[in-house]
Amino acid sequence: MRKIFLNACAFAILFLLTSCSASNVDKPDSVNNTPPSQTLSKAEQLLNRMTLEEKIGQLFIIRPESLDFSLTAEQISSSKDYGITEADSQIMESLKQYPIGGIVIFQKNILSPAQLTDFINEMNQQSKTPLFVSIDEEGGPVSRIANSKGFDVTTYESMESIGQTGERENAQQVGFTIGSYLKKYGFNVDFAPVADVNTNPENVVIGNRSFGSDPALVAKMVTAEIDGLHEAGIMSCVKHFPGHGDTKGDTHRGFVSMEKTWEELKECELIPFIKASKQTDMVMISHITVPNITADGLPSSLSSEMIEGKLRKELAYNGVVITDSMAMGAIAQEYTSSEGAVKAILAGADIVLMPENFAEAYHGVYDAVKAGTISEKRVDESVLRILSLKEKYDLL
Repeated sequence: MRKIFLNACAFAILFLLTSCSASNVDKPDSVNNTPPSQTLSKAEQLLNRMTLEEKIGQLFIIRPESLDFSLTAEQISSSKDYGITEADSQIMESLKQYPIGGIVIFQKNILSPAQLTDFINEMNQQSKTPLFVSIDEEGGPVSRIANSKGFDVTTYESMESIGQTGERENAQQVGFTIGSYLKKYGFNVDFAPVADVNTNPENVVIGNRSFGSDPALVAKMVTAEIDGLHEAGIMSCVKHFPGHGDTKGDTHRGFVSMEKTWEELKECELIPFIKASKQTDMVMISHITVPNITADGLPSSLSSEMIEGKLRKELAYNGVVITDSMAMGAIAQEYTSSEGAVKAILAGADIVLMPENFAEAYHGVYDAVKAGTISEKRVDESVLRILSLKEKYDLL
């Protein structure tokens, strides 16, 4: 009897243990046993594998000519001459040394549809991380492809003429039409639409690039064009925050200041940017200085008060922030390429566009991280935004 009793006890204990084990399988506790790689996005996984050098490379979109270190700054920024139209061995080697985030194509890089497509493909094939392939194709006077010979694409007189129709559908069609041919040639980013309100008749920079002088109309047209670009699979970039419409000077040439207060801008120039902020993929920061808004006396592209304080916190914009070209006079006349790039990243910009001397700017940011001036956490914040946007558009 004692032996039978012991055997029965042993059987009962075994049954209970088996039941508990099965219960634990059926009802896992709160501990997450999923492998980390399955809980992270592609962007996060890629960021975790990147070296510091690769991270810093993602912070730059540059001209192809900036990868040819035999060219001078003047030659690189020339509007017509010294254009690189194929990825030769030197360009390929430079891409390995400097793993950039993207390129921007100008008219001098364009010879024909076949050449353009091949050039873009070659650049992407040599890049470890897929590139932002960007262009200024606004429709109208600033259209690198539509104003090149040999391209059978729809052309537009200006965005002002589209705005004059008052029809949202027309602006959306512009975005879809331009976006469709950009997609065909291998682009994924259009530095458009222009969200500036053309409020100053003496403005020498914006003019008919803007949809008009009525902020509500401009906002309607800007958001419609973004819809069209997105429909075609192209990223949008509204420009030139906080608004270049009520200025007389040209930041391409040098210092430009605007005297309006933040409240005044919110009543006009900022309206299109605010309307587009939840929709656009990027916001381009201008080099305008606004002394009645920021106390630091810096161009908006270098001002943490403007980028972090106004755009990020007050307007709650969480997307990618890109500077206007850092080779423009407003920056290049006052700062070295290294100084400008470091200041832009410290201010909250994610992408430094076209520094006058790319290698100097790249090494300046690298040295600043090594010295602790810029934290690697700060770099990671921007790189994650950049990679997340690339993931969103299936580039990774």
